[in-house]
Amino acid sequence: MIPRLLACFLLGASAHAGIVEDVRGALAQNNFVAAEAELAAYRSRNGPTPEMIEAHSWLGRGALEVHQLERAEGYAHDTQRLVREQLKKRALDAEPHLPIALGAAIEVRAQALAARGQRTQAVQFLQTSLATYRNTSMRPRIQKNLNLLSLTGKPAPALKIAEHLGTQPVPLSQLKGKLVLLFFWAHWCGDCKYESPILARLKSEYLGRLAVVGPTRLYGYAARGEDATPQVELAHIDQVRQRYYAGLLGMPVPVSTDNFNTYGASTTPTLVLLDGKGNVVLYHPGAMTYDELKSAIEKALAG
Repeated sequence: MIPRLLACFLLGASAHAGIVEDVRGALAQNNFVAAEAELAAYRSRNGPTPEMIEAHSWLGRGALEVHQLERAEGYAHDTQRLVREQLKKRALDAEPHLPIALGAAIEVRAQALAARGQRTQAVQFLQTSLATYRNTSMRPRIQKNLNLLSLTGKPAPALKIAEHLGTQPVPLSQLKGKLVLLFFWAHWCGDCKYESPILARLKSEYLGRLAVVGPTRLYGYAARGEDATPQVELAHIDQVRQRYYAGLLGMPVPVSTDNFNTYGASTTPTLVLLDGKGNVVLYHPGAMTYDELKSAIEKALAG
C-alpha cells in the first residue's frame, strides 16, 4: 500500500468511486430511496465490492445527520457485516475503501448511542473497537471519536517531543499556569493554512497567557504527492511551515505519529485547548473561526 492511500483513509477521505459519489449526491437531497436504489443497481452488476461497501457506509452517516438513529444504526451494522465478509479474503488496509467504511460504521454506532444518552455504552464500544483495530489505520479515527466523548475535563496526554521543527518544545506539564492550544496540522492541509493567521492573531492578543504548540507528522510523501524519505519530507514540512505559517514561526512543532494517534487527530486541523491546570477544555476536529476560538479561550480564562 502506498503512503498516499494510507494518508487518505487516515483522514477519513475517500477515493470517491462513482457509486460513492452517486449515493452521496442522493443523500445530499435527503433522498434515501434513490441512494438505496443506486446502491442496489451497482451491487447487482458488481457484487459487494469495497467501493460499494464504502457507499453503503454513507447511508448510515446520512441517517445520523437527520437524527434517524435506528435507521443509522441499521446501516452501520450492515456495513460492519459487509466489511467482515471482505476481511475473510483481504487485509483491512489493503486498499482505502474498507477502512473508510468500517470507520464510518463505528463512528455512527458510537454517536447514535451517545445521542440516545448512552454515553457510557458508546465509550465502551469505542474502547473495544480501539483494542481490536489498534494496529491498523483505524486507530486515530476511533481515538478521535473516543476523545470527543471522553477527553474534555481530563488531563491532556503528554506529547512526544524528541523530534521537532522550530522552537524546542517543552513538556506540557511545564506550561501549566497558562492556556495551551494544540494545533494538529499537516503539510498538505488547506484548512490548516486557513487557520494559521487566526492562531497568530490570538497568540498575539493573549501574549503571555496563551501558548500555541503545533504537532505534525510524516505521511510518506512531499510536494505533488511524490513518495519521500523521512528526511526529504521533514525538509518539505519545514518549507511549508516557513511559507504558510510565518506568523507562527515561534511555535514549537513536535513531529510524531504517536501524538496524532493519542489525540485521534485523523482530521486536520484538530484543535485542543488546555486550561491552566493542563486539563482539556476543548477538543475540536476541524477548523474553527476566530470568534469561535476566542470565545473558547475567554471561557477557559474565566473558568
